[in-house]
Amino acid sequence: QVQLVESGGGLVQPGGSLRLSCAASGINFRNYAMYWYRQAPGNEREYVAGINIGGGRNYADSMQGRFTISRDNARNTVYLEMNSLKSEDTAVYYCNARWLSNAYWGQGTRVTVSS
Repeated sequence: QVQLVESGGGLVQPGGSLRLSCAASGINFRNYAMYWYRQAPGNEREYVAGINIGGGRNYADSMQGRFTISRDNARNTVYLEMNSLKSEDTAVYYCNARWLSNAYWGQGTRVTVSS
């Protein structure tokens, strides 16, 4: 059974930082490109960042320079380091794993940026 379990969300003040984690099980993690998406209340789910099997990274324009995605294949885990957080970063953040026609989602972790 495939599971993606996100953690690390919470309440943070504007300008603060959080590190999200997504632990995968039931897949050969090294084969999967990993992504982070987010969905704010009333909005559609949007792309945040991705990392391929070779470690190449890609970011949405609004996250470039503030967010860093990384992966640890030994721990089957992908991370999202978020800095200089803004109120508009408030959302549920989801982990996504993809390989060929296979795609899996986690249940999400909530991030609230507020003073």
